[in-house]
Amino acid sequence: MKRTLLWKLIFIVVAILACLVAITGIPKGLSWNAWKQSILGNIHLGLDLQGGTHLILQVHVNDAVRAQNAQAIQRLQADLTGKGISFSAIDQPDPKGMPQRIAATGIPEARVGDFRTAVQNDLGPNYNITQTGPGSFYMDLSPDQVAAIKNQALTQSIETISNRVNKLGVTEPTVQAHGLGAYQILVQLPGITDEARVKQVMQETAQLQIRLVKGGPYPSEAAARAQYGGILPEDSEILPGNNIGAGGANSTGWYVLSRSAVVSGSDLRDAEPSTNNNGQTDVTFTLTRDAGQRFGAFTQANIGRSLAVVLDNRVQEAAVIQSRIDDQGEITGTFTRQEASDLALILRSGALPASITYQDDEEVGPSLGADSIREGIMAAVTGFLLVAGFMLFYYHGAGINAVLALVLNLVILMAYMSVVHATLTLPGIAGIILTIGMAVDSNVLIFERIREEIRHGKSVPAAVDIGFRQAFITIVDTHVTTVVSAIFLFLFGTGPIKGFAVTLTAGLVANLFTAVFISRTIFDYVLLRQQGVRGAKLSIG
Repeated sequence: MKRTLLWKLIFIVVAILACLVAITGIPKGLSWNAWKQSILGNIHLGLDLQGGTHLILQVHVNDAVRAQNAQAIQRLQADLTGKGISFSAIDQPDPKGMPQRIAATGIPEARVGDFRTAVQNDLGPNYNITQTGPGSFYMDLSPDQVAAIKNQALTQSIETISNRVNKLGVTEPTVQAHGLGAYQILVQLPGITDEARVKQVMQETAQLQIRLVKGGPYPSEAAARAQYGGILPEDSEILPGNNIGAGGANSTGWYVLSRSAVVSGSDLRDAEPSTNNNGQTDVTFTLTRDAGQRFGAFTQANIGRSLAVVLDNRVQEAAVIQSRIDDQGEITGTFTRQEASDLALILRSGALPASITYQDDEEVGPSLGADSIREGIMAAVTGFLLVAGFMLFYYHGAGINAVLALVLNLVILMAYMSVVHATLTLPGIAGIILTIGMAVDSNVLIFERIREEIRHGKSVPAAVDIGFRQAFITIVDTHVTTVVSAIFLFLFGTGPIKGFAVTLTAGLVANLFTAVFISRTIFDYVLLRQQGVRGAKLSIG
């Protein structure tokens, strides 16, 4: 008995010391400020406590539908040209109002059957073909496919924004679908210090492409078009350089480029800011193995021609291919170090599939968080003192056991939050307060059972043993049902609700340890001290 009790006491002491170390960490000094910084560094505060930025973003999912149709148009045009089927135009007649529609005109009557076959082969079964006149057709994406593209655009936007925000070093951000609006994203950034920069990084699309230059630079768009008699070659388009001034003037010129890209942003493996031989800041990128092989073969076959690096439909730079280029390249320009870092971050995290705008932009001031922390801590301390006073008054000496178990419960809970770097929110503080109530409830169940057994004439050791044994089932039952409820809150709730669920669950698990194991050990220690004492009693009211 004594040996078993000794090991239990040693285990409890070691566990408590480990929890204290987890909470305080290893401070960089012995001053109070050093300890305070060490403690606060392990527990992050949520948006409602430390302030930050609350954003609601609208994803313009029709952009993704238009992009899907743009790719389909390129495939269909190339296939029809290869099969010798002439056409007047294949384009999107009303991309704003009906982004799912592709129109084709000028199809020869004798080749209508071949045209339909090409559409089915190139566009697949997701497009419905409707003939609107001689040689004129509409190809409409099915409603199910349109919905799937829009949902995918929302999901991809959430993932892309999450990657960008996480790489900016924002602590515990919330990026999720906003249930109150169609295709909206809720973004919460606790403790954000540079709101303008984060918004710019989140909204940037950064669609990188490397295309073949067919002509340029030209002083204006009209001059570029005039070089081809006003009609551009097939698979060509005019894009501006990166420096556009008033009236459309561009100091870096206008270029005629191939529509199809040799490599694009999806072919990137990595991107980093760097400094070139001239001491200028640029961005170097590395391609995947397959893209590198494809790029190497293309550049080797086009030595002497020019390639353009296109970013968001602007030519960042154009250079002559001097030799074979495999899997590495660079983007040069008048970048600051911060701009180069942000561009590299955007390229690494991928391009947004659709443009976004801000529906709501609120800044939560830190003063609100300070008030919430102060009032929450005041509520927790007041509740703790009232509960502790009641337990001491009603259960006398055994009340000390309950208060000690309650304190250790909070120590274990705070240690858990420190180890997992949990985010403490205002609902999380409410979860801690509720944990105090649940912990006291467990002690009351045990103590009342012990008192009942003593009244029935049981000896003190027998009453303690029966009290813990029979109350254990009830305690486990109440805790399991509450934990299940907390799990559902965590799975389906938003950030603050999840904080409440986490603290409540951790507190309940800690309470099982303190109310059952530690309290029983304390009672066993008291009873061991009273062995051999005539008329020994348990001070339990």
